[in-house]
Amino acid sequence: MIRKTESNAKNKITAIGASAVPVLSYSSGIINCRLEEIRKIDRKTGKGLQMYKMHHPKAHIDRLYVKRKEEGRGLLTIEATYKTEIINISEYLNTKYIEDQFVNIVKSHESNKPNMNSSIKEAAKFAEELNQSNEKWHTKGQHSTHNSKTRTCLKEKMGKQSNAWPVY
Repeated sequence: MIRKTESNAKNKITAIGASAVPVLSYSSGIINCRLEEIRKIDRKTGKGLQMYKMHHPKAHIDRLYVKRKEEGRGLLTIEATYKTEIINISEYLNTKYIEDQFVNIVKSHESNKPNMNSSIKEAAKFAEELNQSNEKWHTKGQHSTHNSKTRTCLKEKMGKQSNAWPVY
């Protein structure tokens, strides 16, 4: 529905992030979903954006999920949102379990689950994966070269001129 509107690409991406992602992230940690199902939703999103000519088929798919300030499109991945929600739930259970008896019951139930279904046990693994995926775009030579050259050029100009453009 959002993709068929006459808005520009930035507004469409913002609308997808504001309307579709919260619906899916709301159920994270409550409904047990496999990561394959969540990745399938991300793939369908990318294919839909290509189908409605919002993303070129030969463009790198990771560019969709990089922040706009870092020369990306700014779309949130469902997988990263899911993992972030699981990490937040486990942090809440680990910090608040002493104060509330109901949270203590949930924490004991989560800790007794097998490894694949326990959000507390998955949270540490997800945190490490998210840190690695954030660095993935910047380690690619083609994409990080332009950004770093632009920043160094701007820094050199800032040192020489007092009225130069600010560096982000």
